Amino acid sequence: MEFYAEEGKSLSSDNSTLILPALSVGNVGQLAVDLLVASLRAERIGYLDDPNVVPCVGNDAYWPSPPGELALPVEVYESSPDALALVQQRSPVVKGMMVEFARNLANFAAANGKKHVIVLSGLEFGRWRNIDMSSGLQIHYLSSSNSDGTDDQCESQGWKRLPEYDPSQRMWKYLNDLAKNTASEVEDLPYEELGDEDYDASLPYAALFSCLKAKGLKVTCLLCYCSEGDNIPDAFNLADAVSKALGLRPNSSQGNEGGSWTVPFSWKSVYGPPPDMSLF
Repeated sequence: MEFYAEEGKSLSSDNSTLILPALSVGNVGQLAVDLLVASLRAERIGYLDDPNVVPCVGNDAYWPSPPGELALPVEVYESSPDALALVQQRSPVVKGMMVEFARNLANFAAANGKKHVIVLSGLEFGRWRNIDMSSGLQIHYLSSSNSDGTDDQCESQGWKRLPEYDPSQRMWKYLNDLAKNTASEVEDLPYEELGDEDYDASLPYAALFSCLKAKGLKVTCLLCYCSEGDNIPDAFNLADAVSKALGLRPNSSQGNEGGSWTVPFSWKSVYGPPPDMSLF
């Protein structure tokens, strides 16, 4: 993985907290990073090039006016007043290369002075076993602070540790060994016998968690259960969680959904133009 800085810009080691998405259900992690970049008016300082990410290019995701910079697959932003760096990933990882990508990203984070990495992702709503609808949208977490995945700060926010995490379970142990380069990725595993307990360890956030943890970084995964569809409320929920965890004060928006959040310009076309009312 190579970092390419934009002209006249560079990474700052003072921005020791890194926020990034793990691609999953509803692209909720990416949408939440969109909200953070737009609301904090974070500055793009460069991009990451990794052979394990599918190449793509798109229009400016955040601002409707010039310079109208093209959006690339993996971009790096900084908000120096908040001591934050943010990575936005817009295209998927090549099938079978998630662990390698996670290793590369962990190496980048460690080499550039990051101390705390927050990973944002969605989880499949159908796997939410204990649904408490009275509490609204719930945040679950997984932290490297303790061996069992718990974290006092997260608990104080009322968030619940991901119940499916079991570091002694075989796939979590295998993923941990891969992250530490003490296991071979071609090692034979009884994949035909994988069960429900193996599901979470197979998701992108798990590879990122394991590889970042193996580099000695503090890692906090903030997760929400959701379904495919309109995931904008879930994105606000995750962004609010990041704001509470870090004490952020995002810019006030002018009547946008989400209160203090600035809605990215690209969201205006998420579902296409409104229907032609003359049809009705």
